[in-house]
Amino acid sequence: QVQLVESGGGLVQAGGSLRLSCLVPGRAISGLTMAWFRQAPGKEREFVARVRWSRGITDYADSVKGRFTITRDHAKSAVYLQMNSLIPDDTAVYSCAAGYIEGSTSQYDYEYWGRGTRVTVSS
Repeated sequence: QVQLVESGGGLVQAGGSLRLSCLVPGRAISGLTMAWFRQAPGKEREFVARVRWSRGITDYADSVKGRFTITRDHAKSAVYLQMNSLIPDDTAVYSCAAGYIEGSTSQYDYEYWGRGTRVTVSS
């Protein structure tokens, strides 16, 4: 079982930045792909970004390219999502996910999920 613990959400004005953290305590995660998804009110959950833990290969949704950056820290067993130039459409609950898969942006391919952290961007 992989436990994921997110933090870093909050309220920010448009144009601002936030950094989300996802800790994977006490678990070897070299074979995992780590991802962030988000779900806005009244909408389906959507893919945001992912990183292949072992190689560091990243992928982003078109809507966040150039604004968001996903990184990983081996020593801390953590994944981060740096979000810059935030816009109101980024308002959502952001969830960290993990799975033993490659190349997937589908939520159904990720086995492990955190509880989510809320991000609100005011205009």
